[in-house]
Amino acid sequence: MHQNVKADKPTLYFIGVTTTQSSIMRVFPEWAKALGLKDAVINGIDIPIHADPAHYRKVTAFIRDDERSLGALVTTHKIDLFHACRDMFDYLDPYASAFGELSSISKRDGRLEGHAKDPISCGLALDSFVPADYWKDHGGEVFLMGAGGSAISIGAYLMKAEWGENRPSRIIVADRSQPRLVEIRRIFDMLYSGIPVQYRLTPEEGQNDRLLAELKPHSLIVNATGLGKDRLGSPLSDTCVFPVDSLVWELNYRGDLKFMHQAEEQKQGRALHVEDGWTYFIHGWTQVIAEVFHIDIKGDALAACDRIARNMR
Repeated sequence: MHQNVKADKPTLYFIGVTTTQSSIMRVFPEWAKALGLKDAVINGIDIPIHADPAHYRKVTAFIRDDERSLGALVTTHKIDLFHACRDMFDYLDPYASAFGELSSISKRDGRLEGHAKDPISCGLALDSFVPADYWKDHGGEVFLMGAGGSAISIGAYLMKAEWGENRPSRIIVADRSQPRLVEIRRIFDMLYSGIPVQYRLTPEEGQNDRLLAELKPHSLIVNATGLGKDRLGSPLSDTCVFPVDSLVWELNYRGDLKFMHQAEEQKQGRALHVEDGWTYFIHGWTQVIAEVFHIDIKGDALAACDRIARNMR
């Protein structure tokens, strides 16, 4: 929990659940050297999942008012923090306002700014492993387990009208929470994509397995539930069967990663490509660091960050 201790160096905060376990705590000091951020440091702020709104407001106010606290990356709490603190921001970017979430807190010219960087980060990550013209060539579907911020961003990216015919033939969103499903439906309806989207309440074990079994070959299956990182387990059972020739994306890169291991067991037999959350992690962090410290992290700088992180993994 955060004790509101004034920062004595330029400080980036990591607002999460189990921040000390994240690779970023070891990686950031090396990134700071490579990016010329001098004596910048990172501090974690652990908040219980779905905390009291007053707690989010206290942390946000501290960052806003403390001179050397420059900003924060928000994970897990992206939606809850947005709803608790939206009135405290002088600027919210269009993604944050439309999607009702924020992953980046920063300050510019005395203004507190909130950004939703996930639509950018997830797009960069998807482009790194989804083959060109994949949807156009194969007509596959997308199964998003979890209806939080990452699922919203992934769905919105894949639905973009600019992709033309190269979009999924159907998207299924499954979650244990009816309010989360209502919210993601509101956002996806607002995008008017023309892609059929189905929303499924799946509080019981086995329900996700049945939805998985309905998917076409050449689909994308995503674990966006958080299970396997801060909480043990997987949204699927050990008897699940993945569709052949499909892409499987575990958004986590640490934890027990049970979902990813389930997919790896079927990798050869079902011709699966299995991806973890590492590339998403790199883009997610570099996007926020660029915003907080007002620098560009592209090209050689991004490659250096990727290399440093992989060497420390």
